[in-house]
Amino acid sequence: MGLIYSYDIQLPPRNVAGALIRVAELAPPTRDVPPLGVTLPGGERVVVPFTSGFRSEPVDCSAGGTFELDTSLMFRIDDAVRAYLEARGGGVEENGRVQIGYVYATVRLASPLHPGYASIEFWAATSAMSRLFAASASVRELFTDLTAAAGGVCCLFDTGDGGPGEVCWLNGEPTRETIGGSRFPDLQALAATWPDPDVTVFPRAPSAPRGKG
Repeated sequence: MGLIYSYDIQLPPRNVAGALIRVAELAPPTRDVPPLGVTLPGGERVVVPFTSGFRSEPVDCSAGGTFELDTSLMFRIDDAVRAYLEARGGGVEENGRVQIGYVYATVRLASPLHPGYASIEFWAATSAMSRLFAASASVRELFTDLTAAAGGVCCLFDTGDGGPGEVCWLNGEPTRETIGGSRFPDLQALAATWPDPDVTVFPRAPSAPRGKG
C-alpha cells in the first residue's frame, strides 16, 4: 500500500461554505469541468470547479454527513515542488504557481475529533505526492493559509500510517507540535484546546486574487 499523507483542517461548521469558496479560488483558472453544486445544512449552496467521485452531479448534504471532492489546486513553486514537477516532465506555471495533480478532499460536517466542529481533509493522490506534502514548505503554507482564511482552529499533517501527526496551525497561530509529545499526548488533548465553535471564530484573512500569494 502506498503512502497517503494529508492535511486536515478543523473549522466551525458555519465556516464550511466560506472555506469551499476559498478552495475554489485556488483552482487552476483553466479548470475545464462542469460546475458542481454542493448543498450544505440550512440550504446554503456553494458551486465549486471540481468533481465528486469524478462526477458532476449535485451533492446534497443538507442533512449533514460527509462528501468527497476531487480538487485541483495551484501551489507556489519552491524547490520541492520544482523537483516534483521536473521528475514528471514539468507543469504549466501561472503567476509563480503550478498545479501538481489531483488532491482529494473529504468534507466531514461533523469532525471525528470534536462533535462541534467540521473538517476538510486534503489527501495526496500518490506516494510521490505524499512525500511532496511532507517536504514542501509551499504545500504546508497553502493549507495553513487556508485554515487561517477559513476561520479554522487547527490544521494537522497526518502520515496516515499510525505515525505521530503534526500540528501546523492552532488557535490562530502557526506551530509545529507533534501529537504524542508532552503538550499533546493524543488527539483528544489537542481538541480540548479548541474554543467553543459557537462562540469563537478566528479572524478570516482577506481573499487573495487568484494566482497571487
